[in-house]
Amino acid sequence: MDARVLQKNLLELIRRTSAELPSDVVRAVEAGARREESGSNAWYALEVIRDNILMAKEKSQPLCQDTGTIIVYVDLPKWCDEKTFRRACDKAVAEATKVGYLRQNSVDSITGHNTGDNLGPGSPSYHFHQGSGRSLSVRMMLKGGGCENTSTQYSLPDTRLGADRDLEGVRRCVLDGVLQAQGKGCGPGILGVCVGGDRGTGYIAAKETLFRELDDVNEDPRLAKLEKRIMKEANTLGIGPMGFGGATTLLGVKITHRNRVPASFFVSIAYMCWAFRRNGFVLSEGGRITRWLYAS
Repeated sequence: MDARVLQKNLLELIRRTSAELPSDVVRAVEAGARREESGSNAWYALEVIRDNILMAKEKSQPLCQDTGTIIVYVDLPKWCDEKTFRRACDKAVAEATKVGYLRQNSVDSITGHNTGDNLGPGSPSYHFHQGSGRSLSVRMMLKGGGCENTSTQYSLPDTRLGADRDLEGVRRCVLDGVLQAQGKGCGPGILGVCVGGDRGTGYIAAKETLFRELDDVNEDPRLAKLEKRIMKEANTLGIGPMGFGGATTLLGVKITHRNRVPASFFVSIAYMCWAFRRNGFVLSEGGRITRWLYAS
C-alpha cells in the first residue's frame, strides 16, 4: 500500500474520532436526558452535552478542547509492518494537529516544552498485535486528562471499604471510585475495570475494555451481573452529570479480568468522560476502508 494512502485514511480516522461521538454513546446520553427531571440542573447539563455533540459533528470540530491522549490499537497483517504504520500515523497526527482536529496537547514531562505536533516519547500510545487476516484493523481512543485524573487503582483487601478479595470487594472499590470522582471526570462517565493483573497490565486492560460498545453484554455471566449491579447502584448516588445531581452518574460499566500472582489483587478503574471518543476501521491491502467499527 502507498504510505500516503494509509496516512490519508488515518487522518480521516482522527477527524471522526475527535468530532463524531459513536452512536451507542449518543443513545446513552439521550436515555440519560429522558431520565432526568425537565428543567433540573442534570437535564440542562445533558442538553448542553447533546448540543455539543451535534455542533461538533456538523462543524467537524473537536468534541472537547482537551483532545486527550491518543491511544491506538493495531492488528497488523503481513503486508504492513509496525515501522511503516507508525511513520504514517505520526504524520497523520502532526497534520491533524496542524488543521485543528487535535489540540496541541503533548508536553515534555521534564522540560514542559510543547512541540506543537502531539509527537514525542509515548505520544501517540501505540499497541501493536499481529493480525491473522489480510486486512489492517485500527482502533483509536482519545482519552482526556480530566477523566484520566479520576482513574484509580485499589489493592485488596481494603479495610477502609471492608473490601475482600472477591467480586463483592471489587464492587465496593468501583462504587468508591465513582463516589470519589464526583463530577470531576466530566460525567456522566463510563468505567473500564480490570480485576487482577499487575499495576501496569491492570490499567492497560481496563482501558482496552472501553472499546466494547455500551449496549453489549459481557461474555462472562458473573461479570455481566456485576456490571449491571454497579451501573444501577452508581446511578442512585445522586452525583449526576458534571456533579450537578441527578440519576445519570454513569453511562456504562465494562469489566474484564487478568490473572494475578497470589500476593496481589488489584482493581484498576479507567474512567472515561461523556466525550467517549473511540472509532476504528478495517483497511484492505489496496487502501480501501471496508468497514468503520463504530457507527456515528
